[in-house]
Amino acid sequence: MIRLRVDVFVVEQSCPYPELDGRDLEPTTRHFWLHGEDSAEPLAYLRLLEERGGRFRIGRICTARAARGQGFSRRLMEAALAEIGRAESVLDAQTYVTAFYASFGFVAEGSEYLEDGIPHVRMRRAAN
Repeated sequence: MIRLRVDVFVVEQSCPYPELDGRDLEPTTRHFWLHGEDSAEPLAYLRLLEERGGRFRIGRICTARAARGQGFSRRLMEAALAEIGRAESVLDAQTYVTAFYASFGFVAEGSEYLEDGIPHVRMRRAAN
């Protein structure tokens, strides 16, 4: 999982940030991933963090270059949102994929900002 995240975020997107932020091993962190039929190597990944007040943060969503376009990120989002249930959730989306997250009920909040030179926007899905 870490290799996939580094391949996508650090290498492919040229983001020289420390991928290991200490949150992966927190007791309430949940990891979702999909792998191919013939390999245990992850093809897509999503991390779900539980924050104070019962809010959840979705992040580190990525798909291996060779596995893109097969709906893996959608499947991971559906699994994470099923886990969250009706609780509020937030994420920091790269601007070019905000329509994808909007399809799950996320709404952009605030202005676009740069993170490691990549345009992002904060998005929130209200508790329902």
